[in-house]
Amino acid sequence: MDNQALVMKNVCKDFKVLNRHEGLKGSIQDLFSRDYKTISAVKDVSLEVSRGEIIGYLGPNGAGKSTTIKMMTGVLEPTSGEILVNGKVPYKNRTENCENIGVVFGQRSQLWWSLPLVESFKLLRDIYMVPKNEYNDMIELYKSLVDIEPIINKPVRQMSLGQRTLSDILAAFLHNPAIVFLDEPTIGLDVSMKDKIRSLIKGLNKEKNTTVILTTHDMGDVDALCKRIVIIDKGTKIYDNDIEHLKSYFGSYRTLHMRLADDTWESMLIDEKETDIMDVIMRKQKETKIKDIRLEEISTEEVIKKIYEGDAA
Repeated sequence: MDNQALVMKNVCKDFKVLNRHEGLKGSIQDLFSRDYKTISAVKDVSLEVSRGEIIGYLGPNGAGKSTTIKMMTGVLEPTSGEILVNGKVPYKNRTENCENIGVVFGQRSQLWWSLPLVESFKLLRDIYMVPKNEYNDMIELYKSLVDIEPIINKPVRQMSLGQRTLSDILAAFLHNPAIVFLDEPTIGLDVSMKDKIRSLIKGLNKEKNTTVILTTHDMGDVDALCKRIVIIDKGTKIYDNDIEHLKSYFGSYRTLHMRLADDTWESMLIDEKETDIMDVIMRKQKETKIKDIRLEEISTEEVIKKIYEGDAA
């Protein structure tokens, strides 16, 4: 247990939702109605995460990811089951739990809009009661991992989206939390900024042994940061293992890329157990000239997509 940053045992979360009626009369009726239905957002999920791990917590929209994260952070109480974060029950020890976690949720910044970034850092240092020497060490670590000089004295409202996201991640790690939750940290960013943020997360994880729970739809984030992924769908955990193990289930799949006569590329995913690649090429050759061919192993993104589509057992 001492080496576990997060433990979930048979966690469920149900919500009561009112069965609403249509029209004005129905709206008035709803005010006094006791006609509720129960929706299970999370169903019997068990999970253990060791200290220092970076795991990808994946699933389609509405799968139950956000509900699970809210239970991990202490915002929601499970309907049943047990959850421990750093050895504590998060919803029973909200203040203590908040002292030992960091959170970056989408575009919801924890920085002060009109203040320079360094002033936000100083405020967070005081809020979390970070000793001055530890704070200075973190700032020096940030400087070694990423160039923060152009933004350290810049008001947050004058920053680009990428700079704000970078700053929010720095803020989340500032008090050296044991575990950090990152929700879509690179959404809407260009390739250069994505690479910078991924390098920053990997560097902070390595230097501080910080556990990172990453939710994302960007498979580039998963490939760059996560050795292990957990997939949830319709509230149920359907996969918990490393990426390469997952790809082995789809070992017969290849992506065929063909450059056609007009220099455009056409790509298709082929299951070699079902379809002969040469037959596909020959059929296409009858339609148009093929200038070039390239075969690739199935990507993480394609594997996850096929699971979402229900093609995996």
